[in-house]
Order: sequence, then structure tokens, then C-alpha cells
Amino acid sequence: MEPNKQDNNLSLTPTAQITAPPILQDASSSQPGFSALPPVVPPSFPPPMAPIPMMPHPPVARPPTFRPPVSQNGEAKTSDSDSDSDDEHFEISEGSRQVRERQEKAMQDLLVKRRTAAVAVPTNDKSVRDRLRRLGEPITLFGEQEMERRARLAQLMGRLDLNGQLDKLLEAHDEDAAPKEEVDDDVPEYPFFTEGPKELREARIEIAKFSIKRAAVRIQRAKRRRDDPDEDMDAETKWALKQARNMVLDCSNFGDDRPLTGCSFSRDGKILATCSLSGVTKLWEMPQVTKKIAVLKDHKERATDVVFSPVDDCLATASADRTAKLWKTDGTLLQTFEGHLDRLARVAFHPSGRYLGTTSFDKTWRLWDINTGAELLLQEGHSRSVYGIAFQQDGALAASSGLDSLARVWDLRTGRSILVFQGHIKPVLSVNFSPNGYHLASGGEDNQCRIWDLRMRKSLYIIPAHANLVSQVKYEPQEGYFLATASYDTRVNIWSGRDFSLVRSLAGHESKVASLDITADSSCIATVSHDRTIKLWTSSGNGEDEDEGKDTMDIDI
Repeated sequence: MEPNKQDNNLSLTPTAQITAPPILQDASSSQPGFSALPPVVPPSFPPPMAPIPMMPHPPVARPPTFRPPVSQNGEAKTSDSDSDSDDEHFEISEGSRQVRERQEKAMQDLLVKRRTAAVAVPTNDKSVRDRLRRLGEPITLFGEQEMERRARLAQLMGRLDLNGQLDKLLEAHDEDAAPKEEVDDDVPEYPFFTEGPKELREARIEIAKFSIKRAAVRIQRAKRRRDDPDEDMDAETKWALKQARNMVLDCSNFGDDRPLTGCSFSRDGKILATCSLSGVTKLWEMPQVTKKIAVLKDHKERATDVVFSPVDDCLATASADRTAKLWKTDGTLLQTFEGHLDRLARVAFHPSGRYLGTTSFDKTWRLWDINTGAELLLQEGHSRSVYGIAFQQDGALAASSGLDSLARVWDLRTGRSILVFQGHIKPVLSVNFSPNGYHLASGGEDNQCRIWDLRMRKSLYIIPAHANLVSQVKYEPQEGYFLATASYDTRVNIWSGRDFSLVRSLAGHESKVASLDITADSSCIATVSHDRTIKLWTSSGNGEDEDEGKDTMDIDI
């Protein structure tokens, strides 16, 4: 049948072109005999559809990048197509770029500073010039001094080390270490040290002999206190801290017309010496600082420090006129120590009483023979001004601190810098050894007092001591039961030498406290301030004794 034939010719798959669907007729309209048959309903097939053209996918959202747009020909890419929106870039603003550059520069400077402090730099000027020449740098600049030249070499070596350019450094070190056969024998080979005079060698021998005896006595006494059942160290510590806790203001007096800068007790505690910005040093009779014994006038500038000798009745003063002077208690001038190139900061006697140490803003500290007035040692090592100095009670070690935020420990028997303590973030103004021989206290402009352990070679404890800079730190001289700190916040704080807890805060000054000192028996503390007053603090004795049989502390003279 014709309709069936047409039905068989229907295609079930769509074609590539759009065709009209076949026209189906009713069979009864063309054939009369088929009127009884039901009409044939063609199967419902979906009409053929044209292929859907492939459309590009919508652009995928990407996070903006901060790369400048760069095309293949090096010019800015310009296109109207939708695909160009995929490469959107955002440029950094000028302000953000400058902030980032400043941050990177600050970080680079910090790393260079750290490497500069760690690198070994020659101290002799001839070696510094030689090292600069090997590194291809000018050996000197217009108006450059020796310390400035050394600082420039240290910064250069630190920068090269930070950038990984070690070949130049290694080559320079190899040349320094290599034997110089062709060099004239008259020219000494000097990598880091200078040859000292004969007097210095003799002084080192005397210091070594003295320190051996003192160290043996200290160790023997420590063993006896540890092993003897009659020695109760805890009870003695409690008694000393109780006396310190009962410290009150005993007397106060004006010391000068100008602010006071230093004070020191004599070895027997009967005389107190004070110095001021007027350049005058005065000796006061104890226990009431009302009667003047002598007035020492010879400095042309302000006096910066005063200290009594530990073995006899003489004292030393330091001044901004670049000199230190040795006096007798009757006002007689014994010696004048000249040689520093800038104003002096602090002065300290060696425990033997034969040598005097001075610090100066010329970045050096020096050791003098008080009998001859000769300069035995000129010690460099700090990159900035040297301020504080102290000697260990054995006499073998010396400590110095400076405005470079470092505290250095020196072996006086060999002249070597054996320890460098880094931790303060601002200049260190004072250092002091504990009587136990292995603890060192330091205070500075970061308002902190740090306790360093020479055995562990690191910081043992950090005391947030004051609200302003710490001008001086000092241990109780007999056993180190407590530690006293003076500050520009007008207070003097007393700390336990065992757990470094606050024992007592002495308030009474109206201005910056510049210096303090403690008597040998720890019964009195003297403080001087920019308010021009001298204040004496003694134990009130109001506290009830825990042990009535123990009225005094054992003192070894």
C-alpha cells in the first residue's frame, strides 16, 4: 500500500539538512473499500533538527593578577574579542610599590647589620686597608677616620656574606692565612692583634698570678659553704633580703649646684665620694653626708664618674676633658691619665688596685698602670662608643658595654674577647660582675636588666626593671644576695640575687638617678641624682628577726 510504503521510508535519524515532514493521507479518501478500517495513525517521531552550531565556552573567572600586561611584540595588547578579558591584570599603585620597597630595604639593612656584627673584622688600620684593597674597594675616603674605615669594611663584608658572594671573602682570608715568603721580615704579619709593650706582658703575668690566688680562695670558700653543716646559706640569704626589704631613706643632702653623675664608697665605708657636671668631686664624711672632707678641682670639663680603690685610700675620677685623674683622700693629685681621643664615660679599678680601666666615646677602653701612669692596653672591639666597664673579683676578666648594644667579656691574661653577649636592643650603659664569678648583670636604654651566665654563654634572666633607661647596675659586694638598679624613672629597685624578684623599690629622688653604690657590709646604699641630692638608704631594723641568734651577716675581709 502506498501509505505503508511511505511509512517505511521515514527516517529515524536527523539529517544534516532541514526537510519537510511527509504528508499522510487518509486511506478512505482515495479507496472507497477501506472505509471500515480505522484510520492509520503514523508513529510520532521527533522532527529532524539541524545540528546545533558549537558555541565558545563562556570565559572562566580568574583571580586578578598583578603582572603588567605584556604582549608578544612588547606593546600593550588591545583587542575587542571576548577572549582578551581572560588576561586582565592590575598594576600596583605607586604608593604600595614605595611601601614595599621601603620594607624590603629595611629588612635588607637588618640582615646586613646582623651579618656585620657576626663577621670577624681586623682591628689594625693597616690590615683594614689591605682587606679593602683585596675586595676592590677604596682604601680610604675623604675625611674618613680609622674606626669609620673599619665600620665600612665590616658593613661591606656583611653585605657580601649575605648575598652569598663568599668567594671574595674566602680569597681574602686565604691570602691572610697563606705564608708570605716574599714579604720582608721586618713587616709583621698581623691578622687581628697588635703587639703590646713589654709593660703589658708583665702586667698580664701579674694579673694571672693574682687571679689564680683569688679564684682558689673563692672556690675553696664556696666548697666550704656547701659542705659545712654549720653554714646555712638559705638563712643568710633570707637575712640579707630582709635587711634590703627594710631599706628606708636615712638622710638626704644637696651635693652640688649642678646635677650629680657618680658616687662611690671607700673600702671601709667611712667616706663617700660624689662628682657632678661642674667637674668638682667632693668627699663626704659618713654616716651623715653633711661634712665635706675634701674638694677635688682639676678637671676642665664635667666629671662623669668616680670610684675608690679597693686596696688603699685613693680614688679615680673621669671627665669629659678626655682625662682620668688619681687622687688621695686629702685632695692631692697623684696621676693624670691622658690618651683618649674623646670624652670619658666610666672608670673602674682592677681588684688588685694596681690598674685602672677607663671607657670613652672614642670606641675604645684602656688599661692604665696607676703607679707609672703609663697606658698598658688600648682595646678596640666595639663599633660604637664604649660606656660601661667592670672587673671580675678574681681579676682575670673584664667586661665592657657600649652604645652598640653589646656586652663583651675580655680575658685580661691573653687580651682576647672570649664572650659577646647580644640581647639588648638599645645601648648598654652599665655592667657588673656577681661575686660568684660567673654571673654578669647589664642594664641599658631598653629599660631592662639582663643576667648573663658565663658558663652557659647566654642570657639567664631578663628583668623588666624600670619605666626608663637603667643607668647603673650593681651587685651586693659580699655574696651577691641582691642586685640594685638605678634608673632615670627616679627610682632604685632592689632585686633578689636568687630568683630576681623585686625586693624593694626606693623612691625619693625628684629627677633622674645617675649612680649608686653599696657598702661592703650591705648595710647602706648611696644614690645620686640630677636633682643634685645625695640620699643614703639604710635598713630600718623594724622587722622582727626570725632567728635572734643571727644578728649580723658573716663578712670575709
